[in-house]
Formats: sequence, C-alpha cells, structure tokens
Amino acid sequence: MNLHEYQAKELLKKYNVPVQEGIAVDTVMAAEEAYRQIKNETGNNFAVIKAQIHAGGRGKGKIEGSEQRGVAVAKSLENVTEIAKNILGGTLVTIQTGAAGKKVNKILVAQDVYYPGPNPVKEFYLSILLDRTSGKNVIMYSTEGGMDIEEVAHNTPEKIFKEFVQPGAPLQGFQARKIAFNLGLSGESFKNCVKFVTNLYNAYVGVDAAMLEINPLFKTSDDKIIAVDCKLSLDDNALIRHADLANLRDESEEDPTEVEAGHYNLNFVKLDGNVGCMVNGAGLAMATMDMIKLSGGEPANFLDVGGSANAQTVEAGFRIILKDPKVKAILINIFGGIVRCDRVAQGVIDAYKSIGEIKIPIIVRLQGTNAEEAKKLIDESGLTVQSAILLSEAAELVNKAVSA
Repeated sequence: MNLHEYQAKELLKKYNVPVQEGIAVDTVMAAEEAYRQIKNETGNNFAVIKAQIHAGGRGKGKIEGSEQRGVAVAKSLENVTEIAKNILGGTLVTIQTGAAGKKVNKILVAQDVYYPGPNPVKEFYLSILLDRTSGKNVIMYSTEGGMDIEEVAHNTPEKIFKEFVQPGAPLQGFQARKIAFNLGLSGESFKNCVKFVTNLYNAYVGVDAAMLEINPLFKTSDDKIIAVDCKLSLDDNALIRHADLANLRDESEEDPTEVEAGHYNLNFVKLDGNVGCMVNGAGLAMATMDMIKLSGGEPANFLDVGGSANAQTVEAGFRIILKDPKVKAILINIFGGIVRCDRVAQGVIDAYKSIGEIKIPIIVRLQGTNAEEAKKLIDESGLTVQSAILLSEAAELVNKAVSA
C-alpha cells in the first residue's frame, strides 16, 4: 500500500526522523492559510508547493495542458495562490504515471529548506528495502541525491553504496557511522546523519514497510539532516498489525477495478492485453498468462480467485474482467484442489444469467475436484462456452478467439 508524501512524513516524525515540515491542503484558500502559518513560523517568504500523487518525477512532470510543474517554489502569497490554482484538480503527467497522468486532489505546502547559512547544502539519496537475493534488508545510498537513482546506477555505479542488515536485528552503530562517512559528512552533520539513519531504519521496521525512499536526503546549511521527500510503501500482508495505517489508503490513486477486486478478496492486477483470465493459484495463473502469450494473445489481467472462491466471488471476477473493452476472449483455467470446480462453474453460470448476453468467446478448462460435476453444470446450462481438457486445447481456442 503506497502512502502520500505528507502521510509518510507524519509517520517518520513518530520515530524522531527530522523531515521538511509542511501542511497538506485540498483548496486554494487552505493553501494560502498554510503559507501564512509557515511564513510566520520561519520568517521566510519562500515555500515549496508539491502535488500529492502516488508517482515519482513530480518535479519534472507537468499539469496537463499547461507548463505548471508538479513541484514549484512560491516566493509570495500571490505565487502560492497561482500555483495552487494550477495544480489542484489538474492532471499531473510524469515519467511514472504514463500519458494518462493522475489527478491532483491535494498539495503539500512545505517549508523552504535551502536557506543560507555557514555551510553549503548537499543532497543525498537513501532507501531501505528487502534484498531478495541475500534475504536481508538493504540500505542503498548515494552522494548523488535529488535525481533519478537509476541514472546514477547506470552511469556511475561506484557512487551507489549498500549496507545489509539481518532481519530481526537492529542497525548497528558502526553501520550508521559507515553510511555517514561514505556520504562525506563530518562534524555535526556526521552525528546528525548517524541519528537520522538509525531512526529511519527503526521506522522502516516499525511500520512493516516494503520500501522506504528518501530523495533527497538533505544536509541544510546549518548541518541538520532531514527528509525533504519520502516515498513509503507498506507491506499489505502486515496491515493486520496496523489497523491505523490501513486507514491511510487512498483508493482514488488506485485502479478502480483493482479496488473492486480487493473488496471480494480477489488477487487482481490489470494489464494491457486482450485475453481476460481467471485462474486459481498464482503459479497456475502465471503459467496461464505465458500460455496466452505463446498462443498469440496478450493477458488482459492477472486474476487469482484463491482457494476460498465461491460462486459469488467468481461472478465478481467475471464482471470485473468484462469491464475491460479490450478483452476479446476470456479463459477460465481452474485446477480443483482446495477450490471446487463446480463452485467456479456455478459462478460463471450466475454471471451469465445476471449480466445477459456476452458476445466474446469464453473458454473454460476445469480439472480436479468435482470437475465432472462442473462440466455437467455448464453443459446443462445452455451457455455458449467452449470447453477444454488439456492446456494445449485451451491455447488453440484462445488463438482462434484472438485471431478472429
């Protein structure tokens, strides 16, 4: 589950991680009031206005139909008003959103941290995630912050450092000091960085994060170390331990069909293909998607109905697949182990009856528990459904459907 920047920063503050302070708002009037409050607190006329969407590249992205960037510096109240009007309600297109972009419902009015002082400012990069190869958490960091880390890794890989931490063990003091040293820090900024990294790792573990990225990690002119931006993704499987964090989910940022599927406990991911598929078990689902590609089609979705599927959940999955206008055929591939084939068959029949005429081919392959009962249900239903026993037969039927 992804969080907005302002939500992530509030969580970090609970773990004593210094952040760029700001106020999230959803109206122009509230943005103006937030600016006045920040100006009074800092004595600084400058403020940073940031679009709040679940995508990176906001600083380079533009509001559709204008030259307004997703992140902008305001120098006055008039600037704040103008920028807020341009961003709020607009569609921000970045390298990560694709051409469709994402609608901006909130902005963050944040303090300017580039204020003058005795020492130069510096931007770094730091992220924490699970390294699946080693089975350990890894802190990845670089002196080259504020830019795409992929470009740094490609062009100057020697500037990417990694520190591995055994799951269940805390970040050791020598590791935090090593990170500060490799970032080229000394004196007060070195000490502050050690505290920052230690508390940040505690936050990563404490909220059961899947990924925590700070870019830029910022050294101010008075040697403070703060998180200017934060991308935080929580492990969905751990949300049972964090009921308060589950409430931070913003469904408006997610694909509507994936949200609907989640309400029925269906594992669904929308893709760009032309063959809808409904399968039980992630492994069989992946194999089915491969089979669709080999037969000349392209998967329109990943849909695993799981082991607890019943007629109602199958019908829901059927409806979700049919909402995609690109779908030319539907392949239902069920191996009855925990889930019974007759339940799936009944769900297909119920969906047919409630939805009405379905004009695209439907290919059904049911094997395993109660497969014979399932075949009988479908045969006696009067539905126009093409049956297959072998996976190769299903592949041929898919090929005919997408080639028609």
